[in-house]
Amino acid sequence: MDLKDIQNLIKFVAKSGASEVKLETEDVKITIKTGSDDRHETTTYVQQIPVGTAPVAQQAPVAQAGAAEAAAAEVAAEDSKYITIKSPIIGTLYRKPSPDKPVFVEVGQMIKEGDVLCIIEAMKLFNEIESEISGKVVKVLVDDSSPVEFDQPLFLVDPS
Repeated sequence: MDLKDIQNLIKFVAKSGASEVKLETEDVKITIKTGSDDRHETTTYVQQIPVGTAPVAQQAPVAQAGAAEAAAAEVAAEDSKYITIKSPIIGTLYRKPSPDKPVFVEVGQMIKEGDVLCIIEAMKLFNEIESEISGKVVKVLVDDSSPVEFDQPLFLVDPS
């Protein structure tokens, strides 16, 4: 089941007025819960079950998946002299160590190997994402407190 099929299923459930729908196939479990009509909220849980492993639940917001694809296309259009730092995991990206602290890195800031660029929260674990290269941050591709996918571009760095 691809992203388009999931999006169409969400739209169908939202229009049908059902409060909850569960769909289960060999490799995917989907649960769609809709809120009351005056709030127009939809929560979708997509769970892919790899063959031979235990299931791991993941929340997959469909709106952010389109944003991830748009960011990837934008990065591809950028000059190839920049190095793209990508997300090693899925989760929620935080640019600051806490809400009252400054961001880890800003555009134009020089970074070196091992510097913390951001934090990605995955399943209540906060993972520091460190730079594997030295250079100057040219562009930040993700907003603070936004969901990120595996291999999604996060930063553009000029290594020169």
